[in-house]
Amino acid sequence: MESKPHLLSVQIDRFVDDRFPGWVECNFLDANSVRHSIIDKYPQFTAEMLDATSAYPQLGKAPCEVLERWRDSQGRELARITLARPGGMESKEGKSEFVVEAKQLSS
Repeated sequence: MESKPHLLSVQIDRFVDDRFPGWVECNFLDANSVRHSIIDKYPQFTAEMLDATSAYPQLGKAPCEVLERWRDSQGRELARITLARPGGMESKEGKSEFVVEAKQLSS
């Protein structure tokens, strides 16, 4: 397990709630091209100030922890990640662990 924090590339699609500091919906594709949605406070994903009048979509980054890495039979570098650490996030479906392509991650 890698202990340093990583960032998963996400697309910030829309502003969903103006409760402080403002909540947005973000999406990303896992390694099997399944789309996952996360709703959380916008500062989790960007340093930009966002509200209902901001232009969408925008690029964002979700903090995550890499649990393991490997290459699949097609030669893709994959990573199993959790959004539960350090940000305490999960998808709208209640999932916090995903397998993504390593190229979607930065540190």
